[in-house]
Amino acid sequence: MRKYIGDKAFYAMLFAVLIPIVIQTSISNFVNLLDNLMLGSVGTEEMSGVAIANQLLMIFNICIFGGLSGAGIFTSQFYGSKNDAGVRETFRIKLFIGAFVLVGFAAVFLIFPRQLISLYLTDGEGAGDLGKTLEHGMAYLRIMLIGNIPFVTTNIYASTVRECGKTVLPMKAGIAAVLTNLVLNYLLIFGHFGFPRLGVEGAAIATVISRFVETGIVILTVHLKKSEYGFLRGVYKTLRVRLSLVKNVLIKGFPLLLNEFLWSLGVAASLQAYSARGLAVVAALNISGTVTNTFNVVCMSMGSAVAIIVGQALGAGETDEARDRARKLIAFNVAMGLLFGAIMFVAAPYIPLLYNTTDTVRDHAGNFLRVSALTMPIFAFLHTCYFTLRSGGKTVITFIFDSGFMWAVTIPLAFCLVNFTPLPILPLYLICQLADLIKCVVGYVMLKKGIWVHNMAAENA
Repeated sequence: MRKYIGDKAFYAMLFAVLIPIVIQTSISNFVNLLDNLMLGSVGTEEMSGVAIANQLLMIFNICIFGGLSGAGIFTSQFYGSKNDAGVRETFRIKLFIGAFVLVGFAAVFLIFPRQLISLYLTDGEGAGDLGKTLEHGMAYLRIMLIGNIPFVTTNIYASTVRECGKTVLPMKAGIAAVLTNLVLNYLLIFGHFGFPRLGVEGAAIATVISRFVETGIVILTVHLKKSEYGFLRGVYKTLRVRLSLVKNVLIKGFPLLLNEFLWSLGVAASLQAYSARGLAVVAALNISGTVTNTFNVVCMSMGSAVAIIVGQALGAGETDEARDRARKLIAFNVAMGLLFGAIMFVAAPYIPLLYNTTDTVRDHAGNFLRVSALTMPIFAFLHTCYFTLRSGGKTVITFIFDSGFMWAVTIPLAFCLVNFTPLPILPLYLICQLADLIKCVVGYVMLKKGIWVHNMAAENA
């Protein structure tokens, strides 16, 4: 067991990185849960329309994450090797990647909003008014496109700061943003204290404003405290980047961008397959997903911790230390998955009662929550396994491991079960989630072989 449990110094290092990320993510997920409850109290159609729009926006969000992650692998290792010039170059590369993804998705969402949202609208048990759901989704999506600009900007700055081990600033900015969002949601969704009652549009406006608040805090702090964030000093004096580094970032980063795009598209495709069982299933999965994210906050945050802690060890040339850290981080995350999964399983029947929706939606949501609780340790292992493989730049392998598996196994399985069997939605959903056990075996083998141990900072110094 000593191989899997660290000493006090190890956990002190882990918590110094992890706790600010957990605090920021916890507050963000809790506010998302409150937002979900607010929209749910307005009506099922409003909640479902926003859920569908957010499913589409999630593809954009994750593509930004994936696109920046390729450069981020180099950032962590450059910082570990004390190469500030390399950090500045990866930051500039992120600027170009972010602009490219932003423009591409804006064009798609502006041209095809009706067609995209309509993919999820199917008559069925507890379906509700599909026309109203469509209009609410389109209204929300149009406004949220404005918020994508500060979202990209924040992610470029915050990801670089985190990869250099400085997680407190993104935490503070994130807290300010989610609190702003919460207050404005209360005022603009319901029209309290003389504000207009805007419903779905109010929720979108609140989110956009909060994103500008977050961006302002991050940018001002980084550029005013140059002594603390010196690795970004002079970053805009030129936008030139070594061609050799751009080439290497693209080689490592494109599989990540493609992976995140296909993975998020796969999540959307899975939801579209489940939606064939009716809009009530879409609403229930929205409730389940939001609540699960709240309970899953530590497991999710561990991905960033692994990228920072393991990546810096690799960049410093400490390969044995990197292996040891990865093993202990994965063990810790699985333990957290067991703990929070057990808590959520017990709470699952009661949480949907907080929503002003139909009994059908509540029953489905409670069942989905229990499935998510049972599979949380599986998710915890796979999440940290993915980030461990990625920390060493093995992005093609992570592409096959993540989105490759989803499109080869999970989505065909869901499509076949939905369209060619009479299975009720609960056992159908459970079978699709348990398919990830196959990935666990593959991930364990790849970790054991150590194919991810790779120092890229030395090669690109």
